[in-house]
Amino acid sequence: MACKVQKRILLRRKLHILRVLTNSNSAKRIPITKSTVLCIFKLKHALETVKREYENLLATRREYIVKDNQDVKIEKVRTGTFMVRVTCEKGGDKLVAILEAFDEMCLNVQQARVSCENEFSLEAIAITEDQNLDARHVTEALLKALGKQSGEKDSQKFHNCCNL
Repeated sequence: MACKVQKRILLRRKLHILRVLTNSNSAKRIPITKSTVLCIFKLKHALETVKREYENLLATRREYIVKDNQDVKIEKVRTGTFMVRVTCEKGGDKLVAILEAFDEMCLNVQQARVSCENEFSLEAIAITEDQNLDARHVTEALLKALGKQSGEKDSQKFHNCCNL
């Protein structure tokens, strides 16, 4: 008998809490349950709306921040040595493409630092034995490797020191 009374008291406490949380005026169990389910549905819908708005804001932010953020800077340190700085948006096999471009031009990477936390960035010191290779050729080859148009004809061939 005491067990039934305790269960009833516990049920009434829970119903009272639900009534307060859902602003229900009813004292009966079924209307309180219905208003609770309706309240949960509304909260779920509001959460989905907030998530959608947040994703839209992130997409808009990415558009403004990353838009045309691809940058290749080559600086000739001394004869046969280049300082290479590449920044662009994350994604894809950019490091592989850059290293393949270095290989095609017979550039040996002496030191490199790569990061892809917010965007892909690479700083490298590259050495070549070819004295005729200049910064413009390296820049064009890297832009081509990254898939960006360099503004010159696609039929133009880059100087390749490995082919004799």
